[in-house]
Amino acid sequence: MYWLSKSGFECARVDHTGIDLIAKNKETDELMGISVKGRSRSENTENTSLNIKNSDFDKVDLACEAFGCIPYFALVFDLKNTMYLFIISKEKLLKIHPPNKAACSWKMTDKKIGEYLKDEEIKTIKFNYENLSWWDESKN
Repeated sequence: MYWLSKSGFECARVDHTGIDLIAKNKETDELMGISVKGRSRSENTENTSLNIKNSDFDKVDLACEAFGCIPYFALVFDLKNTMYLFIISKEKLLKIHPPNKAACSWKMTDKKIGEYLKDEEIKTIKFNYENLSWWDESKN
């Protein structure tokens, strides 16, 4: 939400089954209903997929219908000292990763990340970060 607002979107966080944010895209004039999905990665599990249950798609559709939004997903991944944020329409997500019987699987291999970065329909932010002053978990 912070990054969307910083980029000129009008945003609201909503507590509604199916979507987490409503954002007005200043470039396309779309009203986006965004479901945020994320996963922190433990060391050596960075390339595992994020599975989105098929039932989540129905919930997003219902919420977007109620609010007059276009369904989108924001997918957040923490990979050691890098975070990726992918914003993708539900339509595009299902096109590139058709669901199996239970879920749609967003792959995070190096090859797939490279493909996502080349696809203009997938909006991507990459954050590189360093903990400068933080709690030392090894002392607990």
